[in-house]
Amino acid sequence: MPENATEVTAAGIARLAGVGRAAVSNWRRRYADFPQPVGGTGTSPSFALAEVEQWLRDQGKLAEVPLRERVWQAVAGHPAGAGRALIHVGCALLLVRDRPTAWLELAAAPDERMAALLPQAMEHVLTARLGPAADGVHGTSAPEPAGVHTAGAQEPGGDHTAGGKEPGGVHTASAPESARVHTPTAQDLLPSVPLLRAAAELAAGIGAGQAFEFLLGRQLDANPRQYTLTPPQLAELMVDLAEPPKDADRAAREQPVRSVLDPAAGTGALLRAVGGPVALYAQEADPALAALTALRLALAAEGPRRAADGTRRAAPGPTVRTGDTLRADAFPELAADTVLCHPPFNERNWGHDELAYDPRWEYGLPARTESELAWVQHVLARLRDGGTAVLLMPPAAASRRSGRRIRAGLLRRGALRAVIALPAGAAPPYGIPLHLWILCKPEPGVRPAADLLLADTSDLSGPAPDASATPGRPPGGKTPGGGRERFDWPAVRSAVLDAWRDRADVEGVSRVVPVIELLDDDVDLAPARHLPRPASGGGASGLGEVRERLTETLRLTTGLVPPAATPAAPAHRPLTTVGELARAGALFLHSGTAVPGSTAAPVLTEHDVLTGAAPTALPPAGQEAPGGAADDDPVLLEPGDVVVPVLGGGTAARVVDAATAGAALGRNLQLLRPDPAAVDPWFLAGFLRGTANHRQASSYASTAARLDARRLQLPRMPLAEQQRYGERFRELAAFEDALRTAGRLGGRLVQGMYDGLTDGTVTPG
Repeated sequence: MPENATEVTAAGIARLAGVGRAAVSNWRRRYADFPQPVGGTGTSPSFALAEVEQWLRDQGKLAEVPLRERVWQAVAGHPAGAGRALIHVGCALLLVRDRPTAWLELAAAPDERMAALLPQAMEHVLTARLGPAADGVHGTSAPEPAGVHTAGAQEPGGDHTAGGKEPGGVHTASAPESARVHTPTAQDLLPSVPLLRAAAELAAGIGAGQAFEFLLGRQLDANPRQYTLTPPQLAELMVDLAEPPKDADRAAREQPVRSVLDPAAGTGALLRAVGGPVALYAQEADPALAALTALRLALAAEGPRRAADGTRRAAPGPTVRTGDTLRADAFPELAADTVLCHPPFNERNWGHDELAYDPRWEYGLPARTESELAWVQHVLARLRDGGTAVLLMPPAAASRRSGRRIRAGLLRRGALRAVIALPAGAAPPYGIPLHLWILCKPEPGVRPAADLLLADTSDLSGPAPDASATPGRPPGGKTPGGGRERFDWPAVRSAVLDAWRDRADVEGVSRVVPVIELLDDDVDLAPARHLPRPASGGGASGLGEVRERLTETLRLTTGLVPPAATPAAPAHRPLTTVGELARAGALFLHSGTAVPGSTAAPVLTEHDVLTGAAPTALPPAGQEAPGGAADDDPVLLEPGDVVVPVLGGGTAARVVDAATAGAALGRNLQLLRPDPAAVDPWFLAGFLRGTANHRQASSYASTAARLDARRLQLPRMPLAEQQRYGERFRELAAFEDALRTAGRLGGRLVQGMYDGLTDGTVTPG
C-alpha cells in the first residue's frame, strides 16, 4: 500500500456499500480476497480505501462512490488525523473561492509541485480573511492540536487545552490568543493534495462553504460526545430574537453594520446563523475548535467583490480568539450590539474564587454553583447600552435559591426582559426543557422595564392534531424537531417570536408579569409556575368535537376489524431471501442518509415509519440540516416502495403510497424497491413483518438489535397468490392506522376530561 494512503474503518465501508456493519464482518469471514487490515486495532481495524473500493466493484456491491463520500473518507482516514485534514481543506477551499484562477493554476501542477506552491497562496487568503501573520503563522504561539496555531500575548506555559484547562483540571488566567490558522507547510500538505483536489471538485458542485459545512458536520456527527452542539433551527431562532423589536427606533433597525459576539462559540453555529452585514466576534476555549470555527465563518461570509479599481477585495473576516472567556476575556473593551451565547452548563470550576472582585459582577457575585449567572453578567458587560443578548440556559437557573439575589437584581434594573421555556429536545441535553433568556443592557437615564415576559412552549412538543386524518391514512403535518424529541418546530418558532414581539398575554403560552409579583423570597422565574397549562383537547369547549371525531373513528374502525382467522397447519413453503431477490433483479435495495432539512424534499424518518406519520416536513426557510450541508443525492421514495427500520428489533414495514412518494429516505431505514411484475409490495411488506422472520435476520449487540434486510425471508409464490396475501396485508395496515387515530383521539379526550373535572370547567354530572 502506498505510504499515507487513505484508510477506512468497517463503519466507513458499510456507509460506502449501503449495508450494516454486520454485513462487512460477514464479508471478511466469507471472502478470502477481502482486503486485509492496514492499521487500526484488533477490535477496530482500518483498511486501504482504494483496495476496498476495488473489491466492492469487483463483487458488484458498489457501482461508484459518491464524491462527497470519497472526500469524507479521505478526511476521516487522513494519516495526520481528521482535525488537521479539515484545517487543510478549509484553507484550500478559501483559496478556491477567493482566488479561483490561482487555484486552477496550482491544480494543474504535479502533486509535489502543488504542495510546494500551496503555502504561499494559502498565506495570501488567510491574511486577507483572518489578518496578517506573524513569524509565518497566523498567530504567534506554539502549534496546538489538529494543526492549529493561536496567537497573542502569553506567558510561557500558559497554553490552553480543550475547555480552557491546564492538565489536571487547573484553570489558568493567561491572556487570550487570536485563533488564527497555521499556514501548512509543503511537507504537511503533500499527503493532503489528493484530498484537496477532491474537495475542490466537491466545492465546484455545491460551493466552497457548503462543502466545508458537509465535512465539518460529518466530523461532528462522528464524535458526538466531544461537542455540545446548538441545532441550526434553535440558532436561527436565537438570532431572530436578538433583532431589534418592531417598535425600536429607526436608527437601531437600519444600522448598516452590527457587531455580534459569541463568547462561548463552540462550532460557531450561532454566528453562522447571523445574516447581513455584520462584524462577528467569537471566543472559544479549545484552540482546535476555535480555528475550525474561524474557517467556517470565513467560508460562510461573502466572497471577494470587485472594487472600483478592478481588484478583487475580500470582506473582513471574523475575529475569533482562543481562551477561557470568564478568566481571560478576549474583548474587554467591546460594546457589541448583540450577544448570542450557549454557555457550558453546571460548571463548578468557573473561577469563583479568583474572580470574586471582578467588575463584571454588577448584579452580585454568582455562587460557585451558579456558573450560568456568571455568563449572564459577562454577556451584559459586553453589550452596548440598549443592546440585546439571547442565552440558552438550563431551567434550574431560573429557580435555584442560590441565584435569587442576582435574578432580583436583573429584574429591578430591567436587564432581564424575557424567559422562554422550549420543548424538551430542542438542544442537548435533550431530556430537559431548556430556557431562552433575553436580556437588554439598561441605558442610563431610561426607566427600567416594569414587567417580564414569561412564555412556555413545552405544550407544543407534540405534532399538532390533524383534523384531516382519517382511518387508513396516517396523520400528517409533522415537522422536524431539533434533537432526539420530535415536535413542531415551526409552531414553536412562531409562538416564541410572536410572544416576544407582541409582548401580549396568550392563554397557556405567554404572560407579561409585573416585576413586583416576581420579587418574593424565591424570585422563581420558571414560566411553568406562572402560566396555567391549557386543558388537553382544547378545554371544555373543545371536548365535544374530540368526542365526535372519536365516535366516528371508532365506527369506521369497527368496519375494518379483520374477519375471524381460519386455523391451518403450519405451512412448509419454499423460501427465498431478500438478498437473493436483489441479486436476481426482482428488487433493489437502498439505504437512507437524509435528515430533516438536508434536502429540498420532506424526509421519511425512522419515527415516521414506526408511528405511521407523514414524512417529516422541512424546517423554516433559511435553516439548514443539523450537522452540515445539504444532502445532494438523497434516495427519493416511489409508490410501491417498502421501507423498514434497521435498528431496534421491532417489526415494522411501510408501503409507500402516493401521498408519501417524493419524500427522501431517512437515516437508519432500508428501502426495498420491488419489480411489480415479480413481487407484490404489500405481500413483501407483510411477510417482512413476521416476528420469526425479523428474529432470524437480526443481529444483537449488548444494547440494541440491527436488522440485515438481505436475510429476511419470503415464500416463493406466483404473482397472483402474492396479490391475494397482499390484499389481506393491506387491510391489516388500514386497521392499524385506524387504531392509531382512535388511540390518539381517545387519549386527548381522557386527559381533557381529567383536566376539566379538576379545574372546574367540567361538571361531574
